[in-house]
Amino acid sequence: MKRSSWRILLFAIMLGFVLALAACTSGGEKQADQDEKSAENGKKEEKSGEKVYSIEDFSVETTNEGEAIEGGHFKFGIVTDTAFEGQLNYNFYSGVPDSEIIKWFDDPLLSADEKHNYTQDGAATFEVDDSGKVFTFKIRDNVNWHDGKPVTAEDWLFAYEVIADPDYTGVRYGSDFTVIEGIEEYHNGEADSISGIEVVDEKTLKITYKEASPSLLSGGIWPYALPKHIFKDIPVAEMAESDVVRKNPIGFGPFKVDSITPGEAVVLTKNEDYWQGEPKLDKVTVKVVNPKTVVQALKTGEVDAVHEFPSDQYPDNAEMSNVEFLGNVDMAYTYIGFKLGTWDKEKKEVKPDPNKKMSDVNLRKAMWHAIDNNAVGEKFYNGLRWNATTLIPPSHPNFHDKDNPGVAYDPEKAKKILDDAGYKDTNGDGMRENSDGEELVINFASMSGGETAEPIANYYIQAWKNVGLNVQLLDGRLIEFNSFYDRIGQNGDDDPAIDIYQAAWSVGTDVDPAGLYGRDALFNFPRYANEENDKLLAEGVSEKAMDLKYRQKVYNEWQQLMVEEIPVIPTVYRAVLVPVNKRVINYSIQYNWGDFHEIAVTQEETEKAK
Repeated sequence: MKRSSWRILLFAIMLGFVLALAACTSGGEKQADQDEKSAENGKKEEKSGEKVYSIEDFSVETTNEGEAIEGGHFKFGIVTDTAFEGQLNYNFYSGVPDSEIIKWFDDPLLSADEKHNYTQDGAATFEVDDSGKVFTFKIRDNVNWHDGKPVTAEDWLFAYEVIADPDYTGVRYGSDFTVIEGIEEYHNGEADSISGIEVVDEKTLKITYKEASPSLLSGGIWPYALPKHIFKDIPVAEMAESDVVRKNPIGFGPFKVDSITPGEAVVLTKNEDYWQGEPKLDKVTVKVVNPKTVVQALKTGEVDAVHEFPSDQYPDNAEMSNVEFLGNVDMAYTYIGFKLGTWDKEKKEVKPDPNKKMSDVNLRKAMWHAIDNNAVGEKFYNGLRWNATTLIPPSHPNFHDKDNPGVAYDPEKAKKILDDAGYKDTNGDGMRENSDGEELVINFASMSGGETAEPIANYYIQAWKNVGLNVQLLDGRLIEFNSFYDRIGQNGDDDPAIDIYQAAWSVGTDVDPAGLYGRDALFNFPRYANEENDKLLAEGVSEKAMDLKYRQKVYNEWQQLMVEEIPVIPTVYRAVLVPVNKRVINYSIQYNWGDFHEIAVTQEETEKAK
């Protein structure tokens, strides 16, 4: 299973998408025309001498032919302009670069199908009682840690205990955990154990939830164990920085960590005792590849594949002779967030602040009207990114409201909204003051990345200037990945200098967006909360939501609420492109695929471009 919840990939998760957008001019198109173009996104066409590509033109798995050789060395690239953090354990990591390493040596205990629902094919099977609240999990007998110790129910319970511990320093604890009976009492120090989790025997774990929920069957269960025999003597507050996370990480996946060059590369060797069978490859190297050199790395055979190819570089490299490009609708979206409050570390919840500069929804709505995301997607991503309308992406077709148009590109309407709300140029400098007649400067934080990261930030700044808003790049420059997320609040400390920011969310299998927009979600970086949002998020995971039509109705209402409240502007949905060397077989980017042990190569040397 590639992703199990909205939290997991956040930094998810978050997380780790390099924003490689391109500057573009406004285009002045009406929303009806834009919607028509979005609907036509699945067709190739020539526009201004450039192709508009369709994600439907790509396969999700390799079609390369050939007979696998025995063994082989697979080289995998993580495209980022910064070092990976090195928190190499699912229970502690916060960034996609780290998760792209962990997936080679550790597995979830639960697997999922193409519709994101849990199956019985994983390292653990499960049964649900008639109430829908009690799950009994059975870990397979042949599932063992890399040191030969069995993965046990105690290990799975231990992961929950660590995450719920008040000294836990990670980002996981939230609504996926508080739905378990007794876990809040444990977290608050009122109980010595979690009453809702019971170890039945060495391989059997029983979890009792407060109520039945559709989320429990589609990614709402934390599926990662933590080897208690290794971590038990490490204080919880020190686990994330311990050697067993940073230097000698362990899992029960298809490969074992052999060596780590901090921030740069990890070398892994096959786990002959892997529960799904001995891997076909002998060795895997995972290394950081800069977006500026990724094409060269692929052409020369420095890497066999990368986790995500910058889509703005695809048109110039679509015919690269030694790779096959795989493609899928990404479980992600890019967005612009507005800072509307702070994070209360003591209460571990959002603290809205009505005095924040961006607290006026009229200002936020005008800023959405001012930007043309269709132009960004069509002219500079050649159709491989396209206008986003709501905060549930089309990777979840059962719940994405395709009939919701979002907010139209209409700079004239943006100007009128600002005028009516009292944002007027009172001193004749061309920039609007706030409704009290005071200077209005909006500080914009944006992340470094590919060559077009800065131009797209400048495009948005210019688009807002065109409607009279003085938006300035924070510190006058882009911010590298790790510092960026520290400053927008991944540790609970929000930089007060930031008014708005541009980032991306990688979402998980469960459609429930509470992990990003819930009142108790650390990843709720806009620090947005209101009662209607609380109500809809709760209804979306309620027992009534076991009925698909009811749940669809709830999330349609929630998507509309977010269009009205605008804590963030969804800017573009994304195609994920993954180039794979033509010597590689049995590789897939399907959402639920995780058969890394099946990857093989047909020749020793990586094929080079001609």
